[in-house]
Amino acid sequence: MSQLSAARHRAAASRQHHVLRIFGYCLLALTVGMTLFVCFTYRTLNANLHVVDLDGLLSNRPAKVNTGPKGPLNILVMGSDSRDGKGNNIDGLTNEGQRSDTTIIVHLSADRKHAYGVSLPRDAMVQRPDCKKRNGDTIPGGFDMFNAAFSYGGPTCTMQQVEQLTGIRIDDFVVVDFGGFKDMVDAVHGVKICVPEDVDDTVGNIHLKAGTRVVKGNEALDYVRVRHGISANGDIGRMKRQQVFIASMINKVMSKGTLTNPVRLINFLKAATKSLTVDKGLGDLKKIADLGLQFKGISLDDIKFITVPFEEYPPDHNRLQWTSDADNLWRKIRNDQPLSKKLSSDAVSAGDEGGKGDKGKPSSSASPSSSPGANSTTDDASHEEIARENGLCT
Repeated sequence: MSQLSAARHRAAASRQHHVLRIFGYCLLALTVGMTLFVCFTYRTLNANLHVVDLDGLLSNRPAKVNTGPKGPLNILVMGSDSRDGKGNNIDGLTNEGQRSDTTIIVHLSADRKHAYGVSLPRDAMVQRPDCKKRNGDTIPGGFDMFNAAFSYGGPTCTMQQVEQLTGIRIDDFVVVDFGGFKDMVDAVHGVKICVPEDVDDTVGNIHLKAGTRVVKGNEALDYVRVRHGISANGDIGRMKRQQVFIASMINKVMSKGTLTNPVRLINFLKAATKSLTVDKGLGDLKKIADLGLQFKGISLDDIKFITVPFEEYPPDHNRLQWTSDADNLWRKIRNDQPLSKKLSSDAVSAGDEGGKGDKGKPSSSASPSSSPGANSTTDDASHEEIARENGLCT
């Protein structure tokens, strides 16, 4: 090899080495940057959470049922307008302390094949048990509206009340702030709903146009809080529409458009963590992520939302009471059993992303008796009637 060729070879090798070295530095910088970004994001999201310590505050707790290697999970989810923020004053009321108009028991089966959420009406009359406060004082129990427990003692007293009334051991609780809820909807670029006819609620100053569309911000908040001019049964209709909205939102969050979009996903997580109050069992992001992974094998059609069986409370037609069928529902949750056709007849499925509900269609989470029979035409008619009563599309 001539001296000139050797020199050229050394120069080329030097340039290649220089390029590789620069590439290595860039890769190292990118790795360090991504690591710092992930750590910063994790710490930021973790710091957003508000964690409540329940140690020593709950008494006479039901036994935990284990029917498999993992055991079933029961999570108490509450919607709150107690924090300061735009959109929190959902009923046109002023600062009167904590309020919760949404309470849902979410049951996840031990085999992780189905989950269902049971809404508990705020206007139901129940026997509220004594409840301990952090300072050691006791809030005396009494016969009261269901949501009074939250007003008196927040999520702790509500959790104590639910356990005493149902015999169900609650594993963890989550409180979602209404102001943060709106930000969560905006983070996923809106949620699809269906409004059967134009709504003009002069009491709450809410006006919604009929039709199926994607809503964001204040319009999304209006949809979940409207009570007048849309359904014949007031707060029960609102509760059912909240179920439909939550189901549609789950569908949107689990879609590829959210899960494969890092910016959208991080924005959703930021909004979610800012709006959450949890117990120590869900006190950091890893624990919440672990809970989310428990749902990964469940079809959206097998995530159902129902309402506890209820009837009018005779002394006051503006109040409700649970029926004897509620005992059957609590028994099924305690024993980790699928819902019967009767209990799931008006279920809303997370598999329906249009905000119409699923008209009680059977899924793998239903019991064997839940297959359609000869009276399916009658069932369809009754479901349409239920939809109209609750301000839902058919």
